[in-house]
Amino acid sequence: MSELIIDPDLPIIDAHHHLWLFPEAALAEMQKDDTLVGQALAPVLCSRPRYLFEEFMADLTSGHNVRATVFVDAHAMYRASGPEEMKSVGEVEFVNGVAAMAASGTFGDVRACAGIVGNVDLRLGDTVEPVLEAHIRAGGGRYRGVRVTTAYDSDSSIMGAGGTPHVLLDERFRAGFKWLHKFGLSFDATLLEPQLPELIDLARAFPETQIVLVHAGMPVGIGSYAGKREERFPIWRKNIRTLAACDNVAVKLGGFGMPTAGLKSFRATPPFTSEQLAAEWRPYIEACIESFGAHRCMFESNFPVDSGAFTYPVLWNAFKRLCVGASKEERTALLGGTAIRIYRLEV
Repeated sequence: MSELIIDPDLPIIDAHHHLWLFPEAALAEMQKDDTLVGQALAPVLCSRPRYLFEEFMADLTSGHNVRATVFVDAHAMYRASGPEEMKSVGEVEFVNGVAAMAASGTFGDVRACAGIVGNVDLRLGDTVEPVLEAHIRAGGGRYRGVRVTTAYDSDSSIMGAGGTPHVLLDERFRAGFKWLHKFGLSFDATLLEPQLPELIDLARAFPETQIVLVHAGMPVGIGSYAGKREERFPIWRKNIRTLAACDNVAVKLGGFGMPTAGLKSFRATPPFTSEQLAAEWRPYIEACIESFGAHRCMFESNFPVDSGAFTYPVLWNAFKRLCVGASKEERTALLGGTAIRIYRLEV
């Protein structure tokens, strides 16, 4: 779907995206994933097995004025050998190289991967210190935080049976988590909506550590939650309001192109327009902004994961439509100011 770009001069910071290259063996494994999320995402990921600098730049320069981006781990380019806990350093080394390419100016003035968020197993407890140090060194001054994907549900049809429940409450995890503040790092929290109370507990226990809630807390409308999204919306909103009372938490608005929420726009034929997307997402976006304030909210593309539902230009058109009625200051925060502050971007 093609649309005219809304307000093409408005500066944007994309607060959450990935880069990857899946070999044939990895694609074959994806197609075997029998979870609801796996079945839904496999066609998207297999259709875009390569999403590196060139592919990402094509999206960044497709019409909107994207000035910089924040890379978030995708379990790509890990080291093939060495200690298991150090393998994720390879991804940070790779992304820092991509960031250096963008920073050279050879490909334009977009600062791709100006901030880097890596994956570290915080359940290492106090032994996590050298791993964090290695990530920071590999990030070349761009490393800003850690993401640990803790999405889990007792309904194994959603995320699979191999996940671990209550990671955010685990003593070993928290022993590792305390090191983030010591290194000046933030924490990107990826979880499902029913897990929000666990994140609230974590945020209260570590008020000095910056936490970023990913994908608006991932509302769930599949599996045992199918048909219950509207029923669960007040539960989600109550937890969002409670979480917002923790001053150390910010939220990324996006990720609605994934199957988790059970939205009608996911792989719709024909694809939703930006106007339709804005209308569909508005209850969640507005509830987050009302709770956190624009200065603690930031828009994210979650590309290329979300590219199965819409194109990059249509996505940012939808976000801009959701800014209608906001003040200039609020709009600036949502489209980039919050991301610049939280991730300390030099743009």
